[in-house]
Amino acid sequence: MFATHDWKDYELIDTGDGEKLERWGSIILRRPDPQIIWPLSKETAPWKSADAHYHRSTSGGGQWEQRTQLPERWTIAYDKLQFHIKPTSFKHTGLFPEQAANWKWMIDKIQGAGRKIKVLNLFAYTGGASVACAYAGAEVCHVDASKGVVQWAKENVQLSGLGDRPVRFITDDVFKFVQREQRRGSQYDAIIMDPPSYGRGPNGETWKLETDLFPFVESCMGIMSNRPLFMLINSYTTGISATVLKNILALSMGKAHGGTITCGEIGLPITASKLMLPCGILGRWEA
Repeated sequence: MFATHDWKDYELIDTGDGEKLERWGSIILRRPDPQIIWPLSKETAPWKSADAHYHRSTSGGGQWEQRTQLPERWTIAYDKLQFHIKPTSFKHTGLFPEQAANWKWMIDKIQGAGRKIKVLNLFAYTGGASVACAYAGAEVCHVDASKGVVQWAKENVQLSGLGDRPVRFITDDVFKFVQREQRRGSQYDAIIMDPPSYGRGPNGETWKLETDLFPFVESCMGIMSNRPLFMLINSYTTGISATVLKNILALSMGKAHGGTITCGEIGLPITASKLMLPCGILGRWEA
């Protein structure tokens, strides 16, 4: 299990009965989580007094019940990195705090490389990894199909005081972008991807992880430099094992460049129970 224990502005307070209680800065949120299939030992006062509670709808989606008036958005920090937080209509907040385990790893790899590193962040969402890599001194290309989250990522980079860093923001279908980069002869020393189970590009392009991930990783091989530093694959798709990611990396990066591959679950420590909440899987290739 890859986990981060040094968050100050985020805390997973408690879990149970399909829900989690979290502190984001000074704001307490109560949200559903399908991994939490164990019972809640006791619905204590913090559960009852959460600032906002996301309720799922039986017809899909859901809505927030605000017990106190939330700000439109607020800021939390992880070390020197800062991020805007905003409860969305899909229960998310714009940040996955478990990814701090990857941010630390990427920062160490980039700062320890002893050379300029060019990073490509695909399915890049609101830019947690882009902020981390820019902070570490890398040149970053951030690509996502959603114009809204790309703008959010720009704001996170600015918020972290990294507005003068070489970060390029692209709103595009990632598969088509990679193909164009191949034709242009572009190369990157590190590639990060956090692909969805299913998605659509800005022009109706479709993505399905089970059929598209391996050929996509293979296409990314064509834009890797001859001195690659790392490739990171994250996945929140249920039913996909971390060993699947390890095998994909072995048949692509490992076959071409040797190196080391690690895989496993990524998660968050639960304060009340001292247990770990699994939040997805990762596969890492490194030189």
